[in-house]
Amino acid sequence: MREIVLDTETTGLDPLRGDRLVEIGCIEIFNRMPTGQTYHVYINPERDMPAEAFAVHGLSTEFLAGKPLFSEVVDEFLAFIADAPLVIHNASFDISFINAELERIKRPVIIKDRLVDTLLLARRKHPGVSNRLDDLCSRYSIDNSRRTKHGALLDAELLAEVYIDLIGARQSQLVLASEVTIAQVGQGDMPRRQREIPLAPRVTDTEREAHRAFIATLGDKPIWNDYLPAMAEAAE
Repeated sequence: MREIVLDTETTGLDPLRGDRLVEIGCIEIFNRMPTGQTYHVYINPERDMPAEAFAVHGLSTEFLAGKPLFSEVVDEFLAFIADAPLVIHNASFDISFINAELERIKRPVIIKDRLVDTLLLARRKHPGVSNRLDDLCSRYSIDNSRRTKHGALLDAELLAEVYIDLIGARQSQLVLASEVTIAQVGQGDMPRRQREIPLAPRVTDTEREAHRAFIATLGDKPIWNDYLPAMAEAAE
């Protein structure tokens, strides 16, 4: 199953009061494993950057002035997320900004049924304690030392790791790997799949005879003799 882990940065806390989106970061995961495919963009908010927001993410008005508008990147963004579930920490916050931008350019909004809110998942699994992203990284021994400021792509990368631990997917993968290893140790090599049509031999008869002639020069009991029957069988 394809899922997209998503994070945003903004100019403030409320899109209904004029705050705008300034950064989107997405990580693709497939069957609960990151694929390495990402989407990241800075966005010109067409307004100033409040000092409080700048202190959080470090994105200045001057830096963002030369970045594209949301309307210029929306098609690429929507193509990347496609119809996949969106994994977001405190999903109502991020999606309110994304949907405000979509409404501003008369595009369909993203429905709530697509959202997987890791904050709600964490509160169910760890009630009564703080479940900020930094807290979850510490709880699951995920290195967040690079997170000196908030950044959408870095936070999405960290959240992808948290999400895998939060839903128990990493433990399931480890258990499966252990079971396979035990089966291999207890029962010998696992059966190999056979090709329906064997590959054509890559060694010519001339090369094979030359190799046999070379082996004959190695003395009475060269180790290659142990492999000759297998080599002959593979060549048939």
